Amino acid sequence: MRLKDKVAIVTGSTKGIGKETAMVFAREGAKVVICGTRENAIKEVTEEIKSMGAEALGFKVDVGNRAQVDEMVAEVKKVWGRIDILVNNAGITADAMLRKMTEEQFDKVININLKGVYNCAQAVLDTMTEQGSGVILNASSIVGVYGNIGQTNYAAAKWGVIGMTKTWAKELGRKGIRVNAVAPGFVMTPMLETVPEKVLDSLREKTPMQRLGKPEDIANAYLFLASDEASFITGTVLSVDGGLVI
Repeated sequence: MRLKDKVAIVTGSTKGIGKETAMVFAREGAKVVICGTRENAIKEVTEEIKSMGAEALGFKVDVGNRAQVDEMVAEVKKVWGRIDILVNNAGITADAMLRKMTEEQFDKVININLKGVYNCAQAVLDTMTEQGSGVILNASSIVGVYGNIGQTNYAAAKWGVIGMTKTWAKELGRKGIRVNAVAPGFVMTPMLETVPEKVLDSLREKTPMQRLGKPEDIANAYLFLASDEASFITGTVLSVDGGLVI
């Protein structure tokens, strides 16, 4: 097992990429912390992991709320004594063209997708520093690298995540902490449910792999970066997009 007895926090892990990542980590021996904002979903995923014979804790957490993040981290440390992996997966969209985007839409996405990453990373930092080891994995996006029409707020947040990833890698490497980002392409998750099928077809046609991503494609990338197999990798942004951008 590649993550045996590692303690992993996965934010936004009640559906989509986050849930699949939590499942993959659990199958590879990790003790997994499920974080989300819907209590029923948190309970369902936590119980599903336990039914696999793995250990899991569930927390209702808004990553944009620092007090809630701190409470969750303190409880995890109390129960399991350490934190080895943080996957900053939680994210939202609130799309609009620049002219029509409201301040509320902009602030909401920045608060979750950018400040939430900062909140969670800073909250686990003391624990990882004390251990002399840790892995922080941040969700960026193809949109953060290349931009996308109607997603000023999302692109800004995901580009900011890349900047924080590289900065933290430089700061924390000497403390034994690795920091990397994953930049998914377009993945079939609930976030794409509102995208017209003709648009999805166009994306498939433009992708050399001739398909959209699946949650497990991204989860497996996180698994590799979280494992000791990636022990000399830090500060990188791993694109998992089927070649869409080449």
